Amino acid sequence: MTSTIKTREIHYNAADGTNLVGYFAAPESDAPVAGVIVAPEWWGRTEYTEQRARELAEHGYAALAIDMYGDKKVTTDAGQANEWMTQTFQDPDTIVTRASAGLKALAEQNEVNPDKLAAIGFCYGGKVVLDLARSGAPLKAVATFHGNLSAKEPAQPGKIQAEVLVLHGELDSMVTLDDVASFKQEMQAAGVEHDVIVFEAAKHGFSNPLADERARANGVDLGYNVEAERQSLKAMYDLLQRHL
Repeated sequence: MTSTIKTREIHYNAADGTNLVGYFAAPESDAPVAGVIVAPEWWGRTEYTEQRARELAEHGYAALAIDMYGDKKVTTDAGQANEWMTQTFQDPDTIVTRASAGLKALAEQNEVNPDKLAAIGFCYGGKVVLDLARSGAPLKAVATFHGNLSAKEPAQPGKIQAEVLVLHGELDSMVTLDDVASFKQEMQAAGVEHDVIVFEAAKHGFSNPLADERARANGVDLGYNVEAERQSLKAMYDLLQRHL
């Protein structure tokens, strides 16, 4: 791990005209390094997402916490978060359009080797990175944490270029074990290299230390699990190390 990193905001535009603001973190390095986009929970591009980007930089990767709503909008209100997230579902191309813009912005940074790209996502961001992979984006690795696994259209054979890692909580009431089983079938049918790790006694949001606070404030079924967080991050870094 490196102790010296740099951070900055990056303004970029999606093809749908949305002005997006990403948070970039990279190690101080003389040579370009592998790049990872970090797709946020439905709350938006929060400090939590930025923290994960900084941690990636400390591990030697350049990372961009992407903006999916425009103007780096964030909220702690589940109703508002759901409204913004649902807006990105209305046009079937919005998610991939905005995520692709983030991936392009990352790849264009001088600190980034554009031939070594990956994507991770949390909750809603899990769907974002999976849909990006399903679109055929040049990703070598994809990891989701308590992610939405649903697909606009099932993955087509040969389309997903990445190895896919799904990190899931056994007690997740928002993404069920049946959903996980359906996802596995989708990946198998498309011939995608993938792995699913289910963490015992973990709920939706298990990787976020603020999950319990958000649950109490909004009456939603979230829960932080320190051991699931630790194990899931280790599995993600193992994946990145193999492919980047």
